[in-house]
Amino acid sequence: MRKATWMMSRLGPALLFVLFTSASAWGQDPRLKINNLDKLSAKAAEVVDVTLDEPMLKLASKFMAGDEDSEDTEAFELIKDLKGVYVKSFEFDKEGEYSQADLDAIRSQLTTSSWSRMVGVISKHDGEISEIYMMTESGGKKVLGLAILAAEPKELTVVNIVGPIDIGKLSSLEGKMGIPKMGLEKDKKTKSSSGGQDAKK
Repeated sequence: MRKATWMMSRLGPALLFVLFTSASAWGQDPRLKINNLDKLSAKAAEVVDVTLDEPMLKLASKFMAGDEDSEDTEAFELIKDLKGVYVKSFEFDKEGEYSQADLDAIRSQLTTSSWSRMVGVISKHDGEISEIYMMTESGGKKVLGLAILAAEPKELTVVNIVGPIDIGKLSSLEGKMGIPKMGLEKDKKTKSSSGGQDAKK
């Protein structure tokens, strides 16, 4: 018993350090949990479900590398260092097929100190929401990931990009790798004109 107590007294601080650093690492994980949205597939008229881990992105970047199209060249520069791209997008025939709880399950992961909302556009008249969140390392020098939440009465889209990315060039990925066109260029202009504040209609 004394030996066990002695070992615990010696190992205790080390174990606490490991748990603390592990918890810090988990808190910095830019990969969102979005599988809770899978249940919406049965209700949706159209579903886009993309899971591109690092090996698949490396393969995709090889195809883009030799393309002379300027948009594909820009997209290649964006994805070559990424760790993952994950998309869940649903289009419904009628309103009310997804709930506020579905949105809250995603938003709750984005309210930690690790994430910052860069763009927030809410149209109460049309019932549309467009939000862009970014995770950075301490000091904001390195981007770790990006999250996009776009909701309309008959559509819901969540995009999670893991890895360093230039938000100013993000629109070049629209329509590629399953990422739908969501008017990111328009949202960027809205942010610029509003001084970075949330825009509401």
